[in-house]
Formats: sequence, structure tokens, C-alpha cells
Amino acid sequence: MTASIELATRSERARHFLMNMLLFNLCYLLANSLAQQQHIIRDIALPFERNTPFIEWMVIPYLSSGIFFVWSFLQVESREQLRVLSQRLLLATVCASLIFFLYPLRFSLERPALTSSLFAPLFHFLSLIDKPYNQLPSLHVAYCLIFWQSLHPTLKRQASKIILAGCLFLVAASTLFTYQHHLLDLVGGLALAAAAIRLIPAGHSQVKVGFYYTMAAAVVFMAGVLVLHSWLAGYLCISMLLVALAYQRRDRFFLPKRNGKHTWLAWLMYAPYLSGYWLTWLAVRFRERHRPAFIQFSNHLWIGRRLSEDEAGHLPPESSIIDLSCELGETAALRSRIYLYFPLLDLVTPEPAVMEEIAAAIRQEIAAGHSVYLHCAMGYSRCILLAKYTFADTKP
Repeated sequence: MTASIELATRSERARHFLMNMLLFNLCYLLANSLAQQQHIIRDIALPFERNTPFIEWMVIPYLSSGIFFVWSFLQVESREQLRVLSQRLLLATVCASLIFFLYPLRFSLERPALTSSLFAPLFHFLSLIDKPYNQLPSLHVAYCLIFWQSLHPTLKRQASKIILAGCLFLVAASTLFTYQHHLLDLVGGLALAAAAIRLIPAGHSQVKVGFYYTMAAAVVFMAGVLVLHSWLAGYLCISMLLVALAYQRRDRFFLPKRNGKHTWLAWLMYAPYLSGYWLTWLAVRFRERHRPAFIQFSNHLWIGRRLSEDEAGHLPPESSIIDLSCELGETAALRSRIYLYFPLLDLVTPEPAVMEEIAAAIRQEIAAGHSVYLHCAMGYSRCILLAKYTFADTKP
């Protein structure tokens, strides 16, 4: 039986599109501006490229890349297709931008004067939004290959696929004939796209939290370290990379607690991460201030988020506490009770053995006559997952 496909919603499409658009504009424009300030003149033009013809009408397919950018987020159907498209574009943008920052280049050929040309306004517009930098690798070419990989499976007719391939080929070729890129830039763009496609395969639908922390660290490095020369940005970058590494290794113990409180070493290494979760918890409390902080799941089990001191006072007396949140310290009022800490990574499905270990602890406390408060950071996923698992008739 074929598994049902989870269709991407409008809000999901909008979120992924805006994330990619904002990241592209931030990184691309910063790299362009920095290269211009440094008066970069270095290029990688091959000798025979001096004879490359300038074809005015090619500006139309060149500018149409933006149309494909928007259309791709509307055309893909499933959440998995949307995730793959989004992450491949993010990876290509960040990797290319890092090269733009670290090894800036300038296009070396002079574009002919186009004062009387029909296409002059389009080239004038192009000169306003793009400068002759950000050369190797060509993001236009990298995007074209990524667009093809995402879009051609959504087209039913062979003729439509041929037209798509032809249009994307024109977009890639236009980078040469509008005097935007040299040949080696195109080769670099193809290599970048191939790497992004290989590193972001389809079929792994679980949220790649470590990936997004790595992308964020790279942006902080470019904007904060390379542009602003901020040591604080460097610290933030390192801290984010450590979080990304923990998620990549599925290390649920990377934030140790002692008696419900994070150690000083955890705060030293992960202060931005811990502070971000604390602020998020405050925002969730405010947004849901008219809703109960916890609910009764069964006769002896309550589930919810990390509680404030006042909220903790409404729990059943002498209840045992099972804390799944590695990101937030436990409320002082609850640390004096029976306190069990089973850290779980947010947005990551635990291994079956880990789930069984926690379920056994819940059952043991209930069998001993205790009520149990099972909580994660925000009360949205981990505590619900473990409560359902503990009392399911059939374990997955």
C-alpha cells in the first residue's frame, strides 16, 4: 500500500520561501558590498573568454531566475519536497556566500553601452540590484540545477519537462552572454548544486535541527565576524556550531544538569542557546496565559511545559517530577520533590530504548502511589509523545 503524501500548506511554503529569500538577500548583498569596499579586481577569466559574444536579449532569461525561485516553492507538492528544495537552496546560498566573502572576485569584461537598446532598461535595473562581484560559484547555475531536481518530478507531460529544461539551460547560459559570470563560475555553480543535492537527500523527513543551526552559525560568521569584526559574534557562532554538533550526534546529554540546574560549564558553552529557549518559554507563557499550563493525561499523570513557581503550586501535592527538557532549568519549587531527569533533544524522535526507559520510570512512580508530572520545555511534543507511548496498548 502506498503511503499517503503530506501536502505542504500555504504557511509552510511561505515560511520556507521567506527564509530563503531573506537569507539570500542578506548574504548576497553583504558580500557584494564588502567586495566593492575592498576594490576587488581579481578575476578567473580564461584567455579565450575575451571573445565571448554579448547577447542583449539574454537578460530576459537571466532575470527570470527570480520567477523560478518563487514558482518552485509554489509548485512542489509535499512537505518532503518542500523541505528538500528549501534546504538545498539554503545550503547552496550559504556555501556560495562564504566563498564570496573569503575569496571575492570581479567580472573582468566591460559590458557594451546600451543607451539606445530595447533591453537597456533591463540592464539598468540589473546594475542597480547586482554588482560585478559574487562570481565563483555562480548561484544562478547552482539554483538552476536545484530547481530542475525539484520541479521536473512535478510535471506530468514530457513536453513540459523539455520546456523546463530548455528554460533553465537558457538561464544558466545567460550568465555568460550578459557578462555576469566567467566560465569557471558556471563550473563552480554546477559543482555546488551537485554537492547540495547529495548532502540533502530526499526521504529523510525528520527536521534537521543541526542543519539549521549550522546555517545560522555561518550567517553570524559572515555578518558578525567578517563584516562587523565582533568577538561576541564569534562566540555566538561557536556556540551554535556546538549545538549543531550535538544534534548531529544525537547527544541528548550535551546539556548536563545538577539537581535540575545547568552547570556553569553548560552556561559558558551554550549561553545563547539557553537564553533563547528561556525567552521562548516566556513568550509561550504570555501567549498561552489564558490556557492551563498543564493537563491531566490519566489518573496519575499530568503533562505540560516547564512551570513557573506559581504554576507549580497547583500540581498535586508530593507528585514526582520527570523532566524531559534539556534546555531549561527546573523550577526551584519542584527541585525538592522526587526529581528525575531524562533529557530529550527537541524536535527529534527518541530511540525506542530511550522511550521505554522513560515509560518504565513513569510506571514505576505511579505503581509506588505517586502522581507524576511529565514535562518538556513548552509542552508541545516530547511530553505528549512519551505520555502516549507509556499508555499505548501497542508499543511502536
